[in-house]
Amino acid sequence: MERYDGKVVVITGASEGIGAALAEEVGRRGAHVVLAARTQGKLVEVGGRIGNHALVVPTDVTVRADVERLRDEAIAKLGHVDVWVNNVGRAISKPLLALTDEDVDTVVRDNVKSALYGMQAIVPHLVERGEGTIANVSSMLGRVPFAPFRSMYSAAKAALNSLTETLRAELREKAPRVRVVTVLPGVVATNFGLNALHGGPDSRTLPNAQDVGEAARAIADGLLSRNGDLFTRAGADKVALGYLEGLAKS
Repeated sequence: MERYDGKVVVITGASEGIGAALAEEVGRRGAHVVLAARTQGKLVEVGGRIGNHALVVPTDVTVRADVERLRDEAIAKLGHVDVWVNNVGRAISKPLLALTDEDVDTVVRDNVKSALYGMQAIVPHLVERGEGTIANVSSMLGRVPFAPFRSMYSAAKAALNSLTETLRAELREKAPRVRVVTVLPGVVATNFGLNALHGGPDSRTLPNAQDVGEAARAIADGLLSRNGDLFTRAGADKVALGYLEGLAKS
């Protein structure tokens, strides 16, 4: 189990779901956690469970200036950032042929632009320090789009995967100790599905949904050492590889 003693970890979307569970997990492992989301009340509740090592910074990550303010406040109060996790995302329940311009713009804003703002805000700081981790929480649907009603969500996460891999390539030579991680959870037992654009099934009721604490532990175990894909469930990497191999043979 990786320890986070004294590490400063910024997590967006930290008011509930994977973000809140990850914040509590790294907090138990000794991290100073910066909690970011739009809902201050929920952030305060999560911070209360973590204790004195939590800093609450209400943030709308779809606004670039807010993300930059989050970075500045974390550095001003804690000195630096070791790990930045772009965890905000939102699903959509609509097949491809029914998508509107507004649907596409909303899903790209929430899943791609929010993470892009985070990368552009914090990576120069990590490069200057010479080490650290930037992690983007994507989805297995970004690798294997097997849920047609999540059409645009899958596409947005695929775009996020590509941006993450591009950043990793950019930093490989000039900042080899800055890790760039793509987190790939499958179905996790949170209220994520209920919060989908146009509604959707409650992820907690879906068969074989992963416990959110288990997913958080898997992520926490890899943020300080991995540089690449981080699957939250054993065997998911083989599923993704099998899908790609199937495409190559079709």
